[in-house]
Amino acid sequence: MGLLSIIGGLVKPVFGMIDDFHLSGEEKGQMKIALETLHQSVITEGLKHDAEIASFKASVIIAETKSESWITRSWRPIIMLMFGTLIMLIATGLMDTEALAAVPDKLWNLISIGLGGYIVSRGAEKTIPKIVGALKKREEL
Repeated sequence: MGLLSIIGGLVKPVFGMIDDFHLSGEEKGQMKIALETLHQSVITEGLKHDAEIASFKASVIIAETKSESWITRSWRPIIMLMFGTLIMLIATGLMDTEALAAVPDKLWNLISIGLGGYIVSRGAEKTIPKIVGALKKREEL
């Protein structure tokens, strides 16, 4: 559960508590507006933070792909090929069930995150430059 979900979950009960206060309807409304404004600013800052982290991660991957060292450029694709091979061995039945049972859950989580992140990052790498180019062209019009 992300931080933004936790904050969202905390705001709803507070809204309900405001209704229990012995205040005028106008004062309750002002408190709710102030709380919602605070909630929105926290969400905005959280999203900015997430965008900064994603940008940093992307810059690391870009730096790796542009490196002059073959191993630096290739370690992620090699790991993904290894994961893909493991999955294919399991899917085709070439890996026995005892070996499959020996694969720890944490490794399966790593494989899931790795393959998912790799596929998304490769897709973003291909599409984001096109989207940015289209937006620049649109601005020029």
